[in-house]
Amino acid sequence: MRELLGPTYRNLAALAVVVALLGGAYFLVPHPLVQYGAWLVAFAVWMAWFVAVAREWISKADF
Repeated sequence: MRELLGPTYRNLAALAVVVALLGGAYFLVPHPLVQYGAWLVAFAVWMAWFVAVAREWISKADF
């Protein structure tokens, strides 16, 4: 489990995208609609990350 949630390329890329999105929405263009859109995209990035990690975990699982 540690290798799935550790500092891998996928994890760091997802984190960087979300931080950049929210940082831009709150500091560069502080408008409620932009912030709402940024949260929606951040949620989509998180869901994509979640599905990728779950898929890898299931493929490596020994049931």
